[in-house]
Formats: sequence, C-alpha cells, structure tokens
Amino acid sequence: MFSRALRVPRAVPLCTRARATPITRATRSVTTDAASSSLRHSVPKSEDEPFQVTLSDESFETYELDPPSYHIEVTKKELKQMYYDMVCIRQMEMAADRLYKEKKIRGFCHLSTGQEAVAVGIEHAITKKDDLITAYRCHGFALMRGGTVRSIIGELLGRREGIAYGKGGSMHMFSKGFYGGNGIVGAQVPVGAGLAFAHKYNESKTATIILYGDGASNQGQVFEAFNMAKLWNLPALFGCENNKYGMGTSAARSSALTDYYKRGQYIPGLKVNGMDVLAVKAAVKYGKEWTAADKGPMVLEYVTYRYGGHSMSDPGTTYRTREEIQRMRSTNDPIAGLKQKILDWEVTSEEELKKIDKDARNHVNEEVAAAEAMAVPEAKPSILFEDIYVHGTEPQFIRGRTPDENFYFNQ
Repeated sequence: MFSRALRVPRAVPLCTRARATPITRATRSVTTDAASSSLRHSVPKSEDEPFQVTLSDESFETYELDPPSYHIEVTKKELKQMYYDMVCIRQMEMAADRLYKEKKIRGFCHLSTGQEAVAVGIEHAITKKDDLITAYRCHGFALMRGGTVRSIIGELLGRREGIAYGKGGSMHMFSKGFYGGNGIVGAQVPVGAGLAFAHKYNESKTATIILYGDGASNQGQVFEAFNMAKLWNLPALFGCENNKYGMGTSAARSSALTDYYKRGQYIPGLKVNGMDVLAVKAAVKYGKEWTAADKGPMVLEYVTYRYGGHSMSDPGTTYRTREEIQRMRSTNDPIAGLKQKILDWEVTSEEELKKIDKDARNHVNEEVAAAEAMAVPEAKPSILFEDIYVHGTEPQFIRGRTPDENFYFNQ
C-alpha cells in the first residue's frame, strides 16, 4: 500500500528527480559575552540604593513569548555579593579538582568551572521558599542554596559532617529548598514537576527551578514532565544548561534541534546568555513573575560553557580544541565579565575587588582545611543503615546474606 505512494517511476533518470530542499539550521545568536551589559543611569553612592542596568539586546531569544525587560535593577551591594559568590564557587571547584588529583576524593566528580553565573544568577532571582533541583554538576547550586564550602568539600571527601553525611558524594547533595544533585540523567526533571505541583497545590505563588543539561534534553522523561506541567499549569521553570557538550559529544551531533528553549513546543521558551549573571537574574525573575501570574511553566536555555571535562576522568580536549577553551576563558569568563562592569561603572575600586578576591580565597581555603581535618566515619552497620527508613518506621530488622549478618533496629 505504502509502496505505491513512494514508488519512483523507473523511466525517470535519478539525476532529474526533484532534490529535497536542504534544511537551514538557525544559528545561535544569543551572545555569551559576560560583559555586554551597560549602565543606564549613574551609580548612587549608597550601597543599597537600586540603579538600572541595560542588558545587551542579544541577551535573550524567545519562543511564543515576549522577551523580559532589558533593564534590570541592582545595587552596589548585590553586584559585589554576586562577584564574591562566583569567586567562591570557582575556588571551591578548584579545591575539589586538587583534592581529586591527590586521590583524596574518589568516584565521580563533575565540576562547574565556567558555569558559575547560572547558579549565582538564579539564586539572586528567587527566594528561599522556592525550590531548585538539578543534575550531578551541583556543587555551586548546593552552596548558593545554603550549603557551606566545608559541608560540600566534606561530602566529597566522604566525611560524616558532609552535607549528606558523606553518603551522597559529588552527585547527591541536598539542603533546605535544594533537592539535589541527581545522578540519573534527566531523572530529576519529573521529580521537579512534582515539586512544582506541591507549590501549585499549596497556592504558595512560589516556583521550582528544574535544571538539566543539553545531554539530558533528549530523555523521554523530560518531555513527559513538560506535558504534565502544561496540563496542570504548574509553576515550573525548566532550564537546560547548554554548555555545548553532553559528555564528549557536541550538542549539534546529539540533538536534531539545538534550540533547547523551543523543545517545550506548547510551552513558551526563553534562551538567555548564561555567561552574564545579570542576564540570568533578569530571565529567572521574569520566569518567576510568569509562574506567579498562574501562566504555567516555561522552558529556559542557559547558554554557557564548561572549561573542564565532563568529569574528572575526562581531559576535555579530545572532542574540542584547546584553542576553543582558551578563547572562552579569555573572552567570555563570567567572573572577569562582571569584574569589568563593576570597575567600568565605578561600583567599587580595583583594590576593594582584590580584597573581595582575597577574602573569598581565604574563606574557601579555611573551609577546605576544616573539611580535610574531619574524622573519617566509622564503618559500622548503624551508620550504614540509618537513613533507609524515616525514624520510627523501621522494621524489626534488615536481612543479611546469612542470619548472623541481620541488622536489628532499636538495639
């Protein structure tokens, strides 16, 4: 039946058949320039008095959506705090890199060096009553959501005082309002939809930030979560951190459509310059206003870049050139970009910025030293089995391989 419709008459030479029109792929036009914002009005003397900044007109692309305002209010205090936060994250990740190479951190370890503006920009746009869930490149988000450098590094070292008692490691960190750190690719997206459902159910006017990478964007559960969120009009801000490479595969090789903000189809989308912390803040603030107005979910795409490999076991230079990495580090770095704007706008002096740098480095160094000094947890069953059940709901015992290996609760 189908063969008739598709059959090409043999009398027609192959060379004369109509050629298919080539598909023209849209080029990504959102800038990754971290220093593209400009000052709209003069900077006030007060640390807490707001002033307006104008974002680059290449900060956003939209899908079935009007763009956010290109003017955002900030204060001198907030700009300096953003700078401090990004420096802290980078110094923490560099410390994790060192400890891994010294074989003090074992197992998986995924660093976010180069992507600091995403975590910091999001946190400065939401409140502690909002929820956030992400994938395994989670250290910066854990810090921004209320974790400490000491607890995060302690977790990486497997210490009892780590943020997840040393049992989660690099990929599984949790704190109030932060639901991980999830190791299964894309699995956090439907969990995030469930968190958003809780906000909807409680009529709280708060939202859930749901993050995943470009490598996870083709997972079926992502689209299932999109569908449920739209059907139920959930306050969900889905966000693809597009750092251009899923493990060792470029986005163009793994995705037929690399405009991830359009993947929601029936959900409006927003692509944002993920290297400019101010653009990220403006986009997420807009998304929060969207969900608070009961307009349902939104799909964001944060265009960013990771300087290192996918994980510590990946050198990161076999599928991309060293020149590409160096170009991004030297021209689009989120910390250097914000620093340039702070100096250009005379928010503070270079001497004070150097002091902020020093304070951040000293703080991270002290916290890392404290984490390394933590005692290694005892290898005993009471610690191994303590977090399986909610306290008070445990069964009498957990069966071992043999009766003498049974573990009895409440002994």
